[in-house]
Amino acid sequence: MHCDATLLHWHGRVQAWLPPGGHVEANEDPVQAVLREVLEETGLEVEIVPAREDGARFAAVEQIEPPRTILVEDVYDETVGAHQHIDMIYYTRVIMAGEESGARPDVPEGWRWVTADELREGVALERLDGARAVPPEDVRVLGLEAIAAAGVPGLRVNVRMHRDGDAGPGSLGQSEE
Repeated sequence: MHCDATLLHWHGRVQAWLPPGGHVEANEDPVQAVLREVLEETGLEVEIVPAREDGARFAAVEQIEPPRTILVEDVYDETVGAHQHIDMIYYTRVIMAGEESGARPDVPEGWRWVTADELREGVALERLDGARAVPPEDVRVLGLEAIAAAGVPGLRVNVRMHRDGDAGPGSLGQSEE
């Protein structure tokens, strides 16, 4: 069944399985960044799965969808060193053109559809180099939530948008992923 998968890739700099994500660019809101990053990284067009259906709506004020949660994570990579990411977590659904065939869309090399069972069981996923690694706990838990949240047929992508904590006040940093 194609409705029970989320998309992950092995992130070489962070050394972990992660969903699509990246930095919010200047003059871009987080939702625009989510849609852009997923398209750039995977070639897939997605839509945001609303975090809540019962929120107040205003006729004269533009609103953007809030993230499901926000994580503050300590990360280390050899290029930047130790720093923090402020990750805004959004759940998305792949926009399927025409009739859904039941097949998952093709994705670029290095990306992998990971099923709910694989996430739940903590399966060590095979990387391109043949080594195996289990996705981090937060990726597994949020991936399962993303799969459950969509509630209608479609493929899920759990997206992490982040702002580097060391980028300076008000700075959104530069995408290095």
